[in-house]
Amino acid sequence: MSAQMHLPRFYVRQKVTMMVNRYAITEANPDGSDGRLMAIAQQKRMAFKEQVTFFRDEGRTQPVFSFAARQRMDLNAGYDVRDAEGGHLGSFRKDFGQSLLRSTFHLSAPGLEATGRERNQVVAILRRFVDLPFSFHFDFVDTQTGQVVMSSERQMSLRDRYTVTVPDPRIDFRLAASMAVGLDALLAR
Repeated sequence: MSAQMHLPRFYVRQKVTMMVNRYAITEANPDGSDGRLMAIAQQKRMAFKEQVTFFRDEGRTQPVFSFAARQRMDLNAGYDVRDAEGGHLGSFRKDFGQSLLRSTFHLSAPGLEATGRERNQVVAILRRFVDLPFSFHFDFVDTQTGQVVMSSERQMSLRDRYTVTVPDPRIDFRLAASMAVGLDALLAR
């Protein structure tokens, strides 16, 4: 498995096309501006078994990590995140039962279990009934300590744009980026 890679803050921007969702992940500079391109991801819509591959470049020639569903069409499906060589970096899954009123995900990394929920209950409920570009946020907390280990904040815009903050160095950037893209892709279902 490749070495741990921690990135404390990055941005995820989605570009919608006819058959796929494309995501650009960029490092956040200290002043808040966009830094270097970290990865490009592409998700096919209406796939029976969800799989998203992240590439180093716009031409999508060099895969660097990916996540894939363990099962086909499962509302509680688990997703494994792997590096370019196939090494396991962690996993995440949507908790369908708890997500009826407030979307909930579980995130696993070596030495860490975390639960992520929508920060605002009112927005969570409104989002289910009104198709507007609500600004919504997820906080993932360590199930043992209660400390926030990752946050994903959707910016108010017509296109999906997220600021992802990862204060916990136990969460590899590739796992965090996969979870951030997974939140966008899976909340649309």
